[in-house]
Amino acid sequence: MLDKLDSPEALRLLTKEQLPEACDALRACLLETVADTGGHFAAGLGTVELTIALHYVFETPNDRLIWDVGHQAYGHKIITGRRAEIKTIRQQGGLAPFPRREESEYDAFGVGHSSTSISAALGMAMAAKQLGHTHQSVAIIGDGAMTAGMAYEALNHAADLYANMLVVLNDNDMSISPNVGGLSKYLTRLLSSRFYSSVRESGKKVLSKTPVMQDFARRAEEHTKGMLLPGTLFEEMGFVYYGPVDGHDVIELVKILENIKSIEGPKFLHVVTQKGKGYKPAEKDPCGYHAVPVFDLQKGVVPVKKAPTPTYTQVFGQWLCDMAAEDHRLVGITPAMREGSGLVEFSEKYPERYYDVAIAEQHAVTLAAGMACEGLKPVVAIYSSFLQRAYDQLIHDVALQNLAVVFAIDRAGLVGADGATHSGNYDYSYLRCIPNMIVMAPSNENECRQMLYTAFLQSTPTAVRYPRGKGVGIQPKKQMQKIEIGKGEILQQGSRIAILLFGSLLDVCTAVADNLSATLVNMRFIKPLDENLLMEIAQSHEVIVTVEDNAIKGGAGSGVNEFLLTQKVNTAILNLGIPDNYLEHAEREQQLALIGLDVDGILASIRSFEQSFTESNVLLQKGVLLAS
Repeated sequence: MLDKLDSPEALRLLTKEQLPEACDALRACLLETVADTGGHFAAGLGTVELTIALHYVFETPNDRLIWDVGHQAYGHKIITGRRAEIKTIRQQGGLAPFPRREESEYDAFGVGHSSTSISAALGMAMAAKQLGHTHQSVAIIGDGAMTAGMAYEALNHAADLYANMLVVLNDNDMSISPNVGGLSKYLTRLLSSRFYSSVRESGKKVLSKTPVMQDFARRAEEHTKGMLLPGTLFEEMGFVYYGPVDGHDVIELVKILENIKSIEGPKFLHVVTQKGKGYKPAEKDPCGYHAVPVFDLQKGVVPVKKAPTPTYTQVFGQWLCDMAAEDHRLVGITPAMREGSGLVEFSEKYPERYYDVAIAEQHAVTLAAGMACEGLKPVVAIYSSFLQRAYDQLIHDVALQNLAVVFAIDRAGLVGADGATHSGNYDYSYLRCIPNMIVMAPSNENECRQMLYTAFLQSTPTAVRYPRGKGVGIQPKKQMQKIEIGKGEILQQGSRIAILLFGSLLDVCTAVADNLSATLVNMRFIKPLDENLLMEIAQSHEVIVTVEDNAIKGGAGSGVNEFLLTQKVNTAILNLGIPDNYLEHAEREQQLALIGLDVDGILASIRSFEQSFTESNVLLQKGVLLAS
């Protein structure tokens, strides 16, 4: 059966009666693959039947399927010609973890962050209309993604444009399962039938001559459907609503999609699925099985014993609980990343001070601003790449009003297997240009704890950014101590070359400094810079090397350059960081080596720079002699 799933064209050669067997084969392939490789797990298991049905009914890739979010698209990759490569997913040189346009013509739109599918599908639908094309656009959006305002902005606009598109809500978490029964199934099939649609459209034409009766009929239809089906909101927005339907009955799904496909205008199909479907441990704990390491299918994922050295995320989670115990004003805010950002213990200990705003980063930041106005001390725990989605709120609602909001920015720098969509490569650049902001970056776990404490004591917006995973192994001290704002520290004294470290690459820079007998400086603050220390270093060293796990352009090194230029200091400066291109998914260490931010790479860059610097000086001296 798997050999018959090597393309959607081959899939469409099957009879409807063969589709359940195809679903079983696809689910088995998913189970074996992710158990062997690790990756996103539960969401893909829940969309097996939906994936099969969509590719069976729609003429992909001509018809566009836009997945939102990409976690649910592993099955889509398998049946679109990538089964042989699926065991390379998230690995260097392998398949991307999310849909990616460069990877396959079946990936109509690249996605990593959520709530973008309806907007993209609407854009494609309107482009098709303008260009005279007949292909259809289908957005498949997870229920979590429906919590973001962007999804509703797109729904509102789609109805206004009367776009010919279908939105499929993959509902795997809402408590509406009782509605998935015989009556609901019958009504959905009836409402999606050609007979009902033709009667509905004919009725519109007849009643258009008597507006009062037309309005009465419309309201009667909406109220009747509202009593029987939970789609009143979408009907009011201008969509024709179908559902809820059982997302694991592939034959029924196909029948309904075949009906809907021929209906013009904006349509909304509500599909109920079970996250982790087909694997009991994942069905019982869909959150725990959202993303998994390599594991044994027979034993399930075995909990990893807590390591003696905590991750940066764990350091933040422990600090948050400790700080909350000391100050009743503290509140914790997360945009749907309780587990990922380390807020589980805090949410259990202080539920009345914990706010999960769902996938709504803009709202999270302005909510914090409102709380700060009234004297609370909000801490926004957010991934670096997710904070980008709330940039206007960060500037306009927090920084402009100089409000005391702490931003605990996780997943800063390169994030490894999740790839470019989740990499936090730009926060130095987009934060240091904002007035009133203080920006800190710890070089180790203890410094992270002390920086968070320092940030909490400020009366101005403050950010502490830290990477995914573990640091260098320095245990955080229980006692919290304030760090002097804008002060770096010399970790070891050398000569000629000074390495200025911004952030977490402490072990790498220590090894480089030892090799070169260089001075190593932990700058700690991206904004404000320790200008006195910079002047001291510039006047006593021949070469300054800045190292950061942020984009070189506009990053911390750029800040050093800007300051020294204003002081008319002509010390040679080499900026090392993330280059001006998107990095492919791989292990974080592989990514660092690829861009020369490992020990060998930094040493090679410094030696090459010194050689070119020396050659330039020789040429300059020769030029001066000739001129004289």
